[in-house]
Amino acid sequence: MAERRNDEVWTAEDLLERLERRDKFFVLDVRNRDEFGRFRIEGREPLPAVNVPYFEMLELGGKDEMVDSVVAYVEQHMANQLPHALPILSVCAKGDTSQYVAQGLRRLGYASANLKGGMKAWGLHYATRAVVETPTLAVYQVSRPARGCLSYVVASAGKAVVIDPLRHLHPYLDLARSKGLTIERVIDTHGHADHISGGPALASQTGSSYHLHPYDAIHPIDVLPATFPFEPIRDGQIFSVGQHELEALHIPGHTLGLVAVRLDGRYLFTGDSIFIHSIARPDLGGKAETWAPLHGRSLRKLLKLPGRMTVLPGHFSSLDEADDKGIFAASLDDVKQSNDGLLVLQRESEDGFVRYLLKSLPRFIPEYVDIKRINAGLLAADEDAASTLELGKNVCALSQAYKDSSGETT
Repeated sequence: MAERRNDEVWTAEDLLERLERRDKFFVLDVRNRDEFGRFRIEGREPLPAVNVPYFEMLELGGKDEMVDSVVAYVEQHMANQLPHALPILSVCAKGDTSQYVAQGLRRLGYASANLKGGMKAWGLHYATRAVVETPTLAVYQVSRPARGCLSYVVASAGKAVVIDPLRHLHPYLDLARSKGLTIERVIDTHGHADHISGGPALASQTGSSYHLHPYDAIHPIDVLPATFPFEPIRDGQIFSVGQHELEALHIPGHTLGLVAVRLDGRYLFTGDSIFIHSIARPDLGGKAETWAPLHGRSLRKLLKLPGRMTVLPGHFSSLDEADDKGIFAASLDDVKQSNDGLLVLQRESEDGFVRYLLKSLPRFIPEYVDIKRINAGLLAADEDAASTLELGKNVCALSQAYKDSSGETT
């Protein structure tokens, strides 16, 4: 018998299922306003939400007991803001204070649930989906939905290659264990800025080789070399995985060492170059004007590949980029016709495209400099520091991909 779901407590997995189904619900986020502004729950379509810091409820609630304070505050200040027709998800940083908010709302007759573990649990949640799974080849997409980060496991004949592993290793180790796979290689398509790579750690733990283009083994701002061992990737290099082959394509622009990886002419792991609805930014190494022309030339190189190939990107900007199975993928032909950046690329000269890139840059995230230092082995970070650096959604795409429900660029 299936376990009955507790509608008063939602796990991060429950939340993702509801977001993917486009369930209607309302979010009451009781974190501090700056936290809400930097990182919030987003779905396939805009979610109605309001942010009221919990301490304001306690200060203005007029009573000492926490649930009573919530009840008093809602009655006095929020009676016209909260819907009775929709479930209300109460959210805080770790799921502790929001449970009292949910209890208070239920006392007032609202259908309210608490997000177990809060935004910390949501930010750490991973989902693994099979892009293809046949007796001779499997491709799994491992996503971190709250951050819009994607990684991949390519498997054949009991062997596996992991592409762009994220910081936490358990999704890859658990998948390998459940499918009886031996991880032989780990490939980072580039030196990441938005998240801490799990590549060196995964390679060390599994005894596999770790591969990175040598240009990205140098911190672009500090101009210092990486301190960890790696095997340099060269353009056109072939990696075998069981009965299949992966080919590295050097496509500088987002970084100088960025590579795409082609699988059997059928799948294209684009890293941070082409996403589903947008393209990558060229400024995270601090050299936007120099790297932007390279970026345009590399994208043109990718557009010459067979249009039937399936694009598997390194990031997404919104859950609505996924298909009905929750997989972020599209044919290159389809992406050419719907991707904002690629549409501009196909109609503009090189100079015109560079101007488009430079005027479309979102704000620079200062934390990305230290993340790149960590990914080069130049800086260490414990779990708390790493979580702080990675807080919020990635901003590796051009600004058109990052608009909130009001239309403002983030």
